[in-house]
Amino acid sequence: MLTEIVSPTRADSVLPELLARMIAGRQLTTTDARSYLKQNLGGEALTEELVLRWLAREYGVPYAKLDELEPDKQVLSLFPARLLLRDELLPLRRIDNQIEVATSRLFATQGLDGLKTLTGLRLRPVLAPSEAIQREMKKRLGIGADTIDTLDEESDLQVVDDNLGGGGNNLDEAAEDASIIRFVNQVLKDAIELRASDIHLEPFEDELRIRYRIDGVLQEVPVPAQIKRFQPAIVARVKILSHLNIAEKRLPQDGRIKVRIDAAEVDIRVSIIPMLHGEAVVMRLLRQNATLKGASELGMNVRELASLRRVLQLPHGIVLVTGPTGSGKTSTLYTALQEINDAERKIVTIEDPIEYQLKGVNQIQVSEKSGLTFARGLRSILRHDPDVILVGEIRDQETAQIAVQASLTGHLVFSTLHTNDAAGALTRLVDMGVEPYLVASSLEAVLAQRLVRVLCRQCKAVDESPTAHAYKARFGISPEAVTYRSVGCRECRNTGFHGRRAIFEWMDSSTEIRQLILKNASTDLIRETARRAGMTTLAEDGRRLVQEGVTTIEEVLSVTTMHEETPTAVAAPGAAE
Repeated sequence: MLTEIVSPTRADSVLPELLARMIAGRQLTTTDARSYLKQNLGGEALTEELVLRWLAREYGVPYAKLDELEPDKQVLSLFPARLLLRDELLPLRRIDNQIEVATSRLFATQGLDGLKTLTGLRLRPVLAPSEAIQREMKKRLGIGADTIDTLDEESDLQVVDDNLGGGGNNLDEAAEDASIIRFVNQVLKDAIELRASDIHLEPFEDELRIRYRIDGVLQEVPVPAQIKRFQPAIVARVKILSHLNIAEKRLPQDGRIKVRIDAAEVDIRVSIIPMLHGEAVVMRLLRQNATLKGASELGMNVRELASLRRVLQLPHGIVLVTGPTGSGKTSTLYTALQEINDAERKIVTIEDPIEYQLKGVNQIQVSEKSGLTFARGLRSILRHDPDVILVGEIRDQETAQIAVQASLTGHLVFSTLHTNDAAGALTRLVDMGVEPYLVASSLEAVLAQRLVRVLCRQCKAVDESPTAHAYKARFGISPEAVTYRSVGCRECRNTGFHGRRAIFEWMDSSTEIRQLILKNASTDLIRETARRAGMTTLAEDGRRLVQEGVTTIEEVLSVTTMHEETPTAVAAPGAAE
């Protein structure tokens, strides 16, 4: 934090012992500072903020709360970003012909002296914690600002314009430049640390926009304005990492990157598509060694959890998990497989992509280029003597037919399907060409799910607005029940949410529902029958999380469909309280 904590001009009156050590030529360490301050602050828990506030009082230097200040962009633009980032100096504003500069190193003056010499401006130090300075720098200067600043100074680096066509004479060299490599690495590292699931590099006429998808919502990342000039080199670097054709700019390309950060492996799926103003890149981040939760940690209600554990012990049949892309279907299925992964069962999966590597489970990666499709792989799996089969997704009639046949020949089959709710999965299979009698005899259960964002524990607040009371009445929530709203703070990047939880809708294939399938009954009729049998809808399960203070009513409404939001749906028999 601090390498020196005392000025020689003041030390004789404040810290004579430390002054004597400085005169003897010894550099004072943070440990020395902590020891002295702990003795003089009555045993208070020592933090960087406490040390800096003490120094501010002792030496008459202002202390700044950066959360409450808005740095002047014009003042910020007067200084080279790489020097600011190197010395952790953040220019704030101009006051009385002086520029206030936030620092956590009051007596390490080399950085301030260098800026004074370079710009000729009068600078005044203001103390602030190093973590706050780093956070504000990333926000104000943009990710990789020091790298882009370095590129601007390198006259020998030529970035090829997209309009030149072909590969360009220097694009290979530009993509391999150390600064471009460092910038792409910074973006990947930043996204992984922020728990992003996707990185979007989007080219427009006058900017290259970078966005991360965090907790299901895209958030724009501040980047230096001049980054647009280096767009072709940045895209070329991603192509090189993904083993793609760097010269091909007219056709979409797909690739993958594998990175390791802090002993964690991340598999990155890369999609590059030509757009009007250049090539757009989307990178899906899949954490390979992420810790899987147990079934009891999925957040299911008692009924749903008991139903899941019951079907896991079945000898054969199909269990489907439905929901849109990114709703956590695969994670739920992997958790289910982990529950039954033992030495007595042979489990084989076929997936695209393999999102987690499960020890003891035989996993197959679909490869369209080599002809290994879901249907072809599934046929081969049946000759591999499996007990349990996981099909990543039922996409077509052929895969659906083989999955049904597999379940009828003594295998327990798990798969996913894209439908809005559990009841929709039955009619979807029939629409795909599977005979109703096969669906009725093979399908054991359907689990629909969505992900809702979890309120930030640091800043959530009780919601007593008229809108909240109206929602309570609409959804049958007691007027006395406490509900919360999102606020936003530093911990959650001002979103009001941190992390996500699943809401579930479990439908068993009862005798009555099997008869409806044979009659080609509508989805609505199947849904109402299941609800009379005790099925809890997605909206009703979401209501449970609202009552527990986990999420907001608005968040549940954003991921559930209209037929689940009616008052009659809430009051249906068997609904979970």
